[in-house]
Amino acid sequence: MGGQDAVSERQRSRVLVVTPGFHGYGASIGRALERRGFDVTVHVYDAVATREKAWNKLRYELPARLRGREGEMSGQKATRRALDRIRQVRPDLVLTIRGDILGPEFWQEAASAGRHSVLWLYDELRRMHFDVDEISHLAAVASYSALDTAAMVSRGIEARHLPNGFDPTITPEGTWPADPITFIGARYPGREAALDHLWEAGIPVMAYGRFWSRHPLDRLRTWRLSAPSYPSGRDTTLGQAYGIMRDGAATLNIHRDQDGFTMRTFEACGVGGVQIIDRDDVAELYDPGTEVLVYHDLAELDEVCRRVLADPSRMSGLRERARRRTLAEHTVDHRVRVIEEMW
Repeated sequence: MGGQDAVSERQRSRVLVVTPGFHGYGASIGRALERRGFDVTVHVYDAVATREKAWNKLRYELPARLRGREGEMSGQKATRRALDRIRQVRPDLVLTIRGDILGPEFWQEAASAGRHSVLWLYDELRRMHFDVDEISHLAAVASYSALDTAAMVSRGIEARHLPNGFDPTITPEGTWPADPITFIGARYPGREAALDHLWEAGIPVMAYGRFWSRHPLDRLRTWRLSAPSYPSGRDTTLGQAYGIMRDGAATLNIHRDQDGFTMRTFEACGVGGVQIIDRDDVAELYDPGTEVLVYHDLAELDEVCRRVLADPSRMSGLRERARRRTLAEHTVDHRVRVIEEMW
């Protein structure tokens, strides 16, 4: 009876997920919560119409680039819209993903009227623009960063470490080349150096994303003139990214100055891809050598890629083990169960 009562209580609970639009991850979390029995509404706080995007580039992004803070939009506008959504939905529970452009009025409203609020961070605190100590009085806090979680706990914040997760309900789209070593994501110096090195060494590579693309529109929207010498593609849908990682010889997961693991860590393994990653501590999640491949410098990256390309069929066991491990331990459904405990 107790279990049935708990399910009925969840079904009566309205959840508002307040999230950036980044790759639709908030929608994945919302669907996972629905599978747990909640009545879920997803609000994308940085969604803008096409004409408004052009205005945002001139009004917010260009000045932000000149000041050295890229990608900003109107925090006041995002806050106002999120407040309106809370008042419209009247949720019992609020889950905010990142949310660092949202003002204090949002956090106060999210915790008012007896609501329970959780903040889930998928970036390091040093790259965000809010006072988590203040917000922690209004919302329970989870972070994908183990170091940030430990730092918050040391300051008296009851934070929980919660990594990203794989959405197994998204179907891989398309059929993609089997030959290249692929990379999907933003163009940072370390990532560019790795791809340049492999290309110059004669290893086939392909990079996907607006920051790599040669398309004139992508060059304009990313404020750049240059493009890499190796093959590149435009932004992909998440389903297309799944297909690229599944079909390619291997996919690179190159972190920058971060200790949290990117979403690609779980997605590449979840679709049965061969993941080549630059982090020894991935051993906390996957077994190096049997579920993922780890490299430490460009020379070793070269060696690992050549080994994969020499006999791709040898990787079939690794692909299957990576997929099984992900489905058993690292899906978004596993993660939302922790969120439930925090509410």
